[in-house]
Amino acid sequence: MTAIQHISTSRRIKDRVVQGLVYLAFALAVVPLVSVLWLVISNGLARFDLEFLTHSMRGIGARDVGGGAYHAIIGTLEQVLLASLISVPIGLFTAIYLVEYGNGGRLSRAISFFVDVMTGIPSIVAGLFIFAFWILFLGLEYSGFAGALALSILMMPTVVRSAEEMLRLVPGDLREASYALGVAKWRTIVKVVLPTAFTGIVTGVMLAVARVAGETAPLLMTVFFTDSINNDPLDGPQMGLPLFVFDQAQRPNDTAIDRAWTGALTLILIVMLLNLVARLIAWWRSPARSR
Repeated sequence: MTAIQHISTSRRIKDRVVQGLVYLAFALAVVPLVSVLWLVISNGLARFDLEFLTHSMRGIGARDVGGGAYHAIIGTLEQVLLASLISVPIGLFTAIYLVEYGNGGRLSRAISFFVDVMTGIPSIVAGLFIFAFWILFLGLEYSGFAGALALSILMMPTVVRSAEEMLRLVPGDLREASYALGVAKWRTIVKVVLPTAFTGIVTGVMLAVARVAGETAPLLMTVFFTDSINNDPLDGPQMGLPLFVFDQAQRPNDTAIDRAWTGALTLILIVMLLNLVARLIAWWRSPARSR
């Protein structure tokens, strides 16, 4: 009995130690995140007002007080939307092929290899590629659409991998039950597989959006700078919030630094709002709620 009690006590001690290490690792991961959020919020609230959200920097001097990031907000929303429209269908169809049709063939292995390679591509390389092809080779001008092309290159591998994992988690019994009823494979994918994996796919898409929303390097090569409002991503330079923060942060005065902090706070809030909307859509369309 004493030996059994000793073993039980030893196990409890080990369990407590491991539990403490887990809590410590969680704290080490959360502290930097909380500190960054606190720093951005505390510094960004100084200029977070209606003027900042509804005015551009047109006519605002380097040391002038005022101005805002409306032109950059519009640019970021349009560029991310265009990048999503390009990358999400391509990424989703690629994931469907790898899971449902690839069967480990040469083509599927080659696609998986190139997706892995694209995952590790630095963002500046994507910007340089679009700069060389879109601006130098085709002779087109800087534009929000060029920036969206660069961002879509960075989004695709994240969308492919997240969608692929979610599709693989769909139980095979659901597919077999659909096939047993005589349903075609493409209809099974559309009516059974995709709705079941919808929540996870949306989460993966939002991870890809969050990954590219704050990218500055690709936009430096493809979008360029402007202080004016440009609602047309196909015509001329178009500002983005990452570029706005970069531009304001390198100016040697406090008013510009305040605008940079507020731009960073606005970008964080936009990403959080997009994630919230995506979660609400995923919850509304989830199979569990439909029952």
